[in-house]
Amino acid sequence: MWSSTTTTMLAVIALTTFLSPASADDVVALTEDTFETQVGKDRFALVEFYAPWCGHCKRLAPEYEQLGASFKKAKSVLIAKVDCDEHKSVCSKYGVSGYPTIKWFPKGSLEPKKYEGARTAEALAAFVNLEAGTNVKIASVPSSVVVLSPDNFNEVVLDETKDVLVEFYAPWCGHCKALAPTYEKVAAVFKLDEEVVLANVDADKYKDLAEKYGVSGYPTLKFFPKNNKAGEDYGGGRDLDDFVAFINERCGTYRDGKGQLTSKAGIISSLDGLVKEFVSADENEKKAVYSRLEEEVKKLKGHAARYGNLYLKLAKKGMEKGADYAKNEIQRLDRMLEKSISPAKADEFTLKKNILSTFA
Repeated sequence: MWSSTTTTMLAVIALTTFLSPASADDVVALTEDTFETQVGKDRFALVEFYAPWCGHCKRLAPEYEQLGASFKKAKSVLIAKVDCDEHKSVCSKYGVSGYPTIKWFPKGSLEPKKYEGARTAEALAAFVNLEAGTNVKIASVPSSVVVLSPDNFNEVVLDETKDVLVEFYAPWCGHCKALAPTYEKVAAVFKLDEEVVLANVDADKYKDLAEKYGVSGYPTLKFFPKNNKAGEDYGGGRDLDDFVAFINERCGTYRDGKGQLTSKAGIISSLDGLVKEFVSADENEKKAVYSRLEEEVKKLKGHAARYGNLYLKLAKKGMEKGADYAKNEIQRLDRMLEKSISPAKADEFTLKKNILSTFA
């Protein structure tokens, strides 16, 4: 039986993986065509042979991804995986009969030995360090999921300025363990959206809370939007994209699965007509259209008011700098977004770029 501490550790590991700059590439996906071009060459290789439907593989995934992220800069070691449903011949060649199977390939050799240790990032790292002579450590970061208890449940969940998704889970529940890394990734996607909260509560420990909200199975997900603090059942899918789509639709956010703002973020459709007038107006007419734009922005509230003020700021810049301002500024922002910048800066630049696109 896994403790709640172990469940939390899985979530932390998943977040670390998600926040890695290129987590999708940290574990190299090998195929029948690429296996022998990558393995058995001038670096050591740890390879996981897995099946997409395998429960043990799903539980291993966040640990293995964190291992890959941690060894990303270790040039002498390859952390890789093979989908045995898709590349049966590779798995058959190396005697794989159960999933997941993890094998270690020395440098210059296609004769592996089977890894028999614990399936945690720390244990796998210790094995690789011993075999490869490296000294890589597993890092972790705080979870983005808010942990609830009777002490803070009402304060967090019933806050009418927040949209809150709550997972009621039990530490021993297999489905809960499988959901943990995905749920953590969802929380990381929306961590910059202050009005969106992803939370969980140990319903086995706090049975009164579970009973109060009619929880009889695990995991149970309930959504508490700003306008309905009685809560409602979440009945959607449990993949990352399913959760992201649900939150975007219900909370008015515009995020993709990587936590980046989409091209629709910041756009206020009610201003489209005035923006078109502004763009097509001559220099004398622009001031009059700008004044009407100001009046419309004054009617906006919440996030829309903030975005509306950005419309005004950019329109004013356009009047000052000329017709090419929007196009030139979009190109500059594109260059900035290609650099390594903080998530908050990326949001700022993306919002600006999206709104400028309506003026371009």
